[in-house]
Amino acid sequence: MDHTIIHFEIPANNVEKLRRFYEEVFGWKITLVEGPLEYWIIETVPVDPNGTNIRPGVNGGMYKKQIPDSKPINYFSVESISDFLDKIIQSGGKVTQPKQEVPEVGWIAAAEDPEGNQFALLQPLRV
Repeated sequence: MDHTIIHFEIPANNVEKLRRFYEEVFGWKITLVEGPLEYWIIETVPVDPNGTNIRPGVNGGMYKKQIPDSKPINYFSVESISDFLDKIIQSGGKVTQPKQEVPEVGWIAAAEDPEGNQFALLQPLRV
């Protein structure tokens, strides 16, 4: 497996304003996901009915900021979050959010590199 960026998230103070901005500037398709949390899916490339990209690209999400200094974050694809969290700690990084399940997606966790740059891991159900 390539450990590449597989997803990104953009926090927003005003989701509607930011949604319009990215749709107008880049032509992205941004839609609200039905569910208990307000979460918007960003399609930078089209997807098939199963949600799989039909051409190369990275899609993401947008959500209302809960913490004022939230920053965009990239998710890297991994085979085993547990193994990678151990590697991150051994290499001088820090785990900031432990492994948690995302139903019908897989598992996620968040970390910082030794200089404090945030990133996240995604262990998809389909590996």
